[in-house]
Amino acid sequence: MLLSFVRWVGAIVGFFFGFFLGAQLLEVTEVSPPSNKVIVVFLLAIACSIIGWLGAPYVTVQPGRAIAARIRDSAFGDLVGGSAGAAVGLVLGVLLTLPLSLLPGQLGEFAPLIAAVALGLLGAGAGISKHTDLANAVRDVRAGPRRVRAAEQRVLLDTSVIIDGRVADVAKAGFVTGTLLLPRFILAELQLFADSSDPSRRERGRRGLEMLSRMQREAAVRVEVIDDDPPGAIGADAKLVALGRALNVPVMTNDYGLNRVAELQGVRVLNVNDLAKAVRPVVLPGEDIAIRVTQEGKEAGQGVAYLEDGTMIVIENGARYLGSETTVTVMRVLQTVGGRMIFAQPKGEAEAPRRPRIVAR
Repeated sequence: MLLSFVRWVGAIVGFFFGFFLGAQLLEVTEVSPPSNKVIVVFLLAIACSIIGWLGAPYVTVQPGRAIAARIRDSAFGDLVGGSAGAAVGLVLGVLLTLPLSLLPGQLGEFAPLIAAVALGLLGAGAGISKHTDLANAVRDVRAGPRRVRAAEQRVLLDTSVIIDGRVADVAKAGFVTGTLLLPRFILAELQLFADSSDPSRRERGRRGLEMLSRMQREAAVRVEVIDDDPPGAIGADAKLVALGRALNVPVMTNDYGLNRVAELQGVRVLNVNDLAKAVRPVVLPGEDIAIRVTQEGKEAGQGVAYLEDGTMIVIENGARYLGSETTVTVMRVLQTVGGRMIFAQPKGEAEAPRRPRIVAR
């Protein structure tokens, strides 16, 4: 229905345009009596009417649909930033109207219009590309110096570090300050996990939502949900890296793959696992530590215990202490790809000296 209406309007506009154009070019003032010039004028009007019928959708409906689709797919922040930038550009164009109109000849007639259009488009583009910085600047000005100081320390949260939960304890201890930024697509991913039919994914999603609720209740740091959704990025990890690069803020995660990808793209990463390794207790050979033997080792008579950071301790002749606490002496510390491994024995028990092996010839 709309397409037919647009075609008829285009045909009518084309007919009148062709008619008056032909009459102006051929200097026809009367259509009666008919003459060759009048016939040419009507033929030109009919040709323009046909062109209007065929071309009207391509200059009205299709561009309109494309613009509507672009607006529908654009983020709210892009629309606001583009509108504000275009308004600033048009204001500058109005201010330049008077000096540009003083230019000689036709240049003075068209220069103000061209300047207004160019500045409007330039302002819209700048507003779209920098809408996040503009919004942060407005929030900083409204909130005052305290908010400005907090804005200098902003961190993007990844799904894995939220589910892990240690970030809540780190923030409560005061080692994370400022604002923790939670993109809405990360929140949607947590909700997707929480509603999953898979029990493991559902449990992880619910734990992540509980951690967020806990951080908001304790108010150790400010958790801010942002609507930024980088266009062109596919997947939560790619969007998070693109957003970190656009906002120039680090990403907090314990995902090894995301860590590597972010570093390759120049985005700073705060890895909770690296923090745990940095603050784990230092254990030296000859040191006595109190542990609880939780299971038997692979070799006969061995016991296994764990430190608070998850470091495994293998106790020679420690199987008899299974389920109880004891003090052991560290014999050696082995660094492996998966982490540290500590070998110890019960305190006061020296390693039995090995007898030399005699081989009969």
